[in-house]
Amino acid sequence: MALEAYIIHLLILIGIFSILTISLNLAMGYAGLLNIGHIAFYGVGAYTSALLAVNLEMSFWPSLVIAGLIAAIFGLILSIPTWKLRGDYLALATLGFAIIIESVFKNWVSLTRGPLGISGIPKPTLFGFAFSSLASYLLLVIVFVLITYFIIQRLGKSPFGSVLKAIREDETIAKALGKNTFKYKTMALVVSAFFAGIAGALYAHYITFIDPTSFSVLESILIISMLIVGGLANNLGAILGAATLILLPEPLRFLGLPSSMVGALRQIIYALLLVYLVVKRPRGILGEFRKETT
Repeated sequence: MALEAYIIHLLILIGIFSILTISLNLAMGYAGLLNIGHIAFYGVGAYTSALLAVNLEMSFWPSLVIAGLIAAIFGLILSIPTWKLRGDYLALATLGFAIIIESVFKNWVSLTRGPLGISGIPKPTLFGFAFSSLASYLLLVIVFVLITYFIIQRLGKSPFGSVLKAIREDETIAKALGKNTFKYKTMALVVSAFFAGIAGALYAHYITFIDPTSFSVLESILIISMLIVGGLANNLGAILGAATLILLPEPLRFLGLPSSMVGALRQIIYALLLVYLVVKRPRGILGEFRKETT
């Protein structure tokens, strides 16, 4: 039973990070927006849902929707000052955004409880049924993975997705063709942030405790690594990348090593995998194109 619970736990984490990676794929893979601050939307969604559930005793479903909407608003806020930025400059701006949000989580103690975090987050319920078991929560997460995949996939295949790809390849030409690139990039970032907020709410109600360490910039790098490993502009690749980077370091847990050493080895494994892919498969495992950073 312990092994079964461990496997289901990993599958739940893969599902939540798949939602995060697929949502990032819309902005980064399709539109070419190098958003390092995606973790901030994830954290905003988690804290919004947790605070609504704990402080106002709001049920899971409305708090989930509100979490996504608040994260989307933050996506809109981020898009306005950064819409003219590209490449490394955009990456630095979104990195700064993630650092600011993480600082708010740590220091606005009266709201977020700072480093102490928020505990006692209730499990979701539906018509009296509580998603308290691991198997039931896995089913809930799978449903949201499928919804996220379906919506982002449809957007990517639609005329909207075609414009995003045109912006990714050459924004100047897209503008010359009469496309409002600001509107399209903003929409991509807002939708991306919405689903990241949904993932954050699912994470908060699964773990039932959150603190700022779960939403650090290092976690944002992990999400980007998942997308790069799986392959940009491919939603199946995003899921594959999430599964790969979650499962790859897991055998380290069974070696009896100190936790500090396990963390360092985990980062080394991630780095070696990325170096290998850059050399052997620069487009990722299933990627449509290679993201240029120059």
